[in-house]
Amino acid sequence: MERLEIFEKMLSDIQKICEEEKAIMDKLKAEGKEKTATYKQYMGNRLVYGRILSLYKQYGLIE
Repeated sequence: MERLEIFEKMLSDIQKICEEEKAIMDKLKAEGKEKTATYKQYMGNRLVYGRILSLYKQYGLIE
């Protein structure tokens, strides 16, 4: 794989994971489980992925 292909795959995977984990978090929240370790782990993941995506935006790699 070329470097650009790898970047595009990574970006796609991060965006997919963000969507999937948001759905899981929404379900946990609806069940009143915002204080569980699982919910907190997903929240931590979202913060990390959000930071990565914001850096991509900052450098003009995505809109």
